[in-house]
This record gives sequence, structure tokens and C-alpha cells, in this order.
Amino acid sequence: MKRISIPLESGISLSALEGGDSHPLIMIPGWSQTAAEWRLNAEAITSCRSVIALDMRGHGESDTPEHGYRVYRLAKDLHEVLESLALSAVDLIGHSMGCAVIWAYLDLYGPSKIERLVLVDQAPCMFPHADWGAEDKSRYGCFYEDSSGVDEFAAAVNDSTDLASTVELLKGLFNPCFPEDSLRMVAEENLKLPRDHASELLRDTAFGDWRDVIERVELPTLVIGGEASIFPSASQRWISSKISGSKLAMFTEVEGGSHFMFLENPDLFNSKVLSFLAS
Repeated sequence: MKRISIPLESGISLSALEGGDSHPLIMIPGWSQTAAEWRLNAEAITSCRSVIALDMRGHGESDTPEHGYRVYRLAKDLHEVLESLALSAVDLIGHSMGCAVIWAYLDLYGPSKIERLVLVDQAPCMFPHADWGAEDKSRYGCFYEDSSGVDEFAAAVNDSTDLASTVELLKGLFNPCFPEDSLRMVAEENLKLPRDHASELLRDTAFGDWRDVIERVELPTLVIGGEASIFPSASQRWISSKISGSKLAMFTEVEGGSHFMFLENPDLFNSKVLSFLAS
């Protein structure tokens, strides 16, 4: 795959990895993640698709403006990518916050340019409503209990400015057997997003409630989750139940079913995505 630069109408440029030909698939990483982390998946998918794996603003090799670290701004950036590349029909795959970017895009611009979705392990609503019980919190994938949890995580992000502390911050997102050198690679990619911007984006992501958008999705969709993820498996089943005709793929813990199953078990992940795209 080759590295390309995509100029946006807003005046910044996003970096991306591009490869393959035929119908385009755009890959959107999660919070603080980068296109480089998709490489094993992107290269496999180029066997049947043109793939564009994005670095969102401030992430990876993209430009780092001093503003715009909100999910809806990233969705507008995605819209500007489609306009810049003159793409009128694409498939989208998003991981974690990348799913929220997709939902925000659909909310703003509708589905006219989107043909298929792959939604990888994001909660419909990470922050609970005051009257929700344990069942609701599990169904909607609540990661936080209250606002103090958001404050604590944002503070930890701001304090994790070196490789060792970032590795410690990320460890809980992976199975314990995930290789240390691979975890360091993920941490190095995370640190490319300045920590103050990472904290801003984390806070914005924390309070998103995407349930009404999910319930309006009518596109062919594959939902992928992990039984050992930070998000309860019930939340991924809820998403799939609300999108008519969608397919659900749940990775067990033995299969590498953490929040990063695409890194822990890329072969199985790629086979499920390729099968869906070919259907």
C-alpha cells in the first residue's frame, strides 16, 4: 500500500494508506488510532477492493490543526474526503470511535453515497442515563458510570505522554497474551495525536448517544464485537438487532475477542469482512 495525502476543503490534508482497485472501502480508525494499525487488514482486503485507510485530523501522519477534535467535525472531514476524491459510492468500516464518525456522517449527510457498513465494537451510548439499571447499561454499552470516570480517563490521557505510560493506559483494551512489541507499536501510533487533543476528543466521544441514528440505518451492515471487549457483548447484539438484515460476528476470548480483535486475530477478522463484502 502507498501513502497518499488528501486535501480537504477546510484547508487541512489527511494522510491515508491506499491500495487495490475496484469498489472503494474507506477504513476509519478509533480514538487515537491510525491507518498503520489497519495495515494487515487493509492489505488482505485489497485482494477484492480499493482500500483507503484514513488518519483522521491530528492522528497519524495527517495535519494537526488546533481545532476540530469532535466526532461531528471528523464526520465532516470524511464528507470532504469523499468530495476531494470524487467518490460517489463507497463502503465504510469503522472501529470504536470510527463507528461514531460513521453514525455522525449518516446523521449529517444521509446514506446516498454509502453502500455497506462494517461496524467494529463501539457502544451505542458510552455514558449512562441517570435512570438506567444494569441491563440498560449493558445493552447500550456504557463504559462510564458517571462524569468522574470521564474526568479520570481524560486526566490519565493527558498524563500519558511517554511510551511506557501509554502502554499501561492501553493494556486493558487487549487480551493479556497480546505481544508486548505489538502493544508498543499501538502506543507509538497513539502518541502521534497530541495528548491535549486526544483528551478533547475523548470527552466529546464519551457523551455521544447514537441509538436513534442506529435505528434508522437501512444499509447492509456487518457488526463485529468481542466477548472480552471493554464493551458488553449485549451492546453489539443490540446494534445488530436494530439494523434490519444485519449480520453479527462475535469473537470469543479464545479467538482474540478484545476491543482490538482485528489486531489480535487478523486472519479471522479479514475472512469475516471479506465474506461480508462479497455477499
